[in-house]
Amino acid sequence: MNATRVLVLNSGSSSLKYQLLDMRDASRLAVGLVERIGEQTSRLKHTCLAGGATREQNGPIADHDGALKAVAEELARDGLGLDSPELAAIGHRVVHGGMFFTEPTVIDDAVLTEIERLIPVAPLHNPANLTGIRTATALRPDLPQVAVFDTAFHTTMPEPAARYAIEPKLADRFRVRRYGFHGTSHAYVSRKTAELLGKAPEDVNVIVLHLGNGASASAVRGGRCVDTSMGLTPLEGLVMGTRSGDLDPAVIFHLQRVGGMSMDEIDTLLNKRSGLFGLCGDNDMREIRRRIEEGDEQARLAFEIYIHRLKKYIGAYYAVLGTVDAVAFTAGVGENADFVRAAALADLEGLGLAVDGARNAVRGDEARLISPEGARVAVAVVPTDEEMEIAAQTYALVGKDE
Repeated sequence: MNATRVLVLNSGSSSLKYQLLDMRDASRLAVGLVERIGEQTSRLKHTCLAGGATREQNGPIADHDGALKAVAEELARDGLGLDSPELAAIGHRVVHGGMFFTEPTVIDDAVLTEIERLIPVAPLHNPANLTGIRTATALRPDLPQVAVFDTAFHTTMPEPAARYAIEPKLADRFRVRRYGFHGTSHAYVSRKTAELLGKAPEDVNVIVLHLGNGASASAVRGGRCVDTSMGLTPLEGLVMGTRSGDLDPAVIFHLQRVGGMSMDEIDTLLNKRSGLFGLCGDNDMREIRRRIEEGDEQARLAFEIYIHRLKKYIGAYYAVLGTVDAVAFTAGVGENADFVRAAALADLEGLGLAVDGARNAVRGDEARLISPEGARVAVAVVPTDEEMEIAAQTYALVGKDE
């Protein structure tokens, strides 16, 4: 196949992230971000990695159509335009694929219809993803457009893990089940962890901890997800930057009946004003650590709640897997906050889990082990690369179809 480039698009409600990759050697040719779309203060930051040049545009960009056209112009300035015959496909991150999409999918009208049907369970994400797809299709209608779903990796969960304990007919009618998210990251990191151990993914059991502003854990047995912490939405599970994570459902009824809060107010509270931010007013782990070192007890309590929940999931997924070969930390906090990694595994030596202090303190962009030499369970830091995973899945699908 002559065309070897893949453009990866991640469309948010007011942003557009993109990367152009050449799959011959998995190299990045250009990366960029358009933010504050629809505002007067829109900004496009574009970097051509071949020449190292970075350019910025500041000024109003009305919508995603205008944003992608501006991106196309920047790429063209570097000789990497969307009209290039070397462009094989455009890969789109789509957050929610439900149970219908279990693998990357070439987008057609039926696929668009199904993504639209899933908007009620992903009201913040799927509409933006659809906008990006339609805009890109209008610019290159002749080019394969591929959807890579955040939920797809988790569709291998067995029913006991995926089902909530509510009436099945009602659950099926309204598509209420545990879907999980961050799937491209969990897929990439679990596979890279196996490579780090010198083993095939099917021979390794891994607990993956994706710790960023959004956070999730997964239990991966032999390359297949068997449980994950996020559920119907990304609200369930770990304590996050602004999301509460696990919560007694009756708290919602209590806040409505006793607190007089509307459902929209409760939704905003749990998704945007809870988690670390709700507990101490900060969702930046670096700032929380600084405050702890200065003796701030509110920040300390927030951190301890965060770590307590994280340890519970590590223990739970250890039990789910039975045998664990590795625990892998990834994403912004997981990759960079050595104190979080140390606290999460403190006092778990009985499970074979420990970090080596010197190894844990090392910063780097490469996957690495931070467990002591000869540890029963490997502990790894594996930088995630969701764009590379989307590009690889997109290119593999286009290659199969040709």
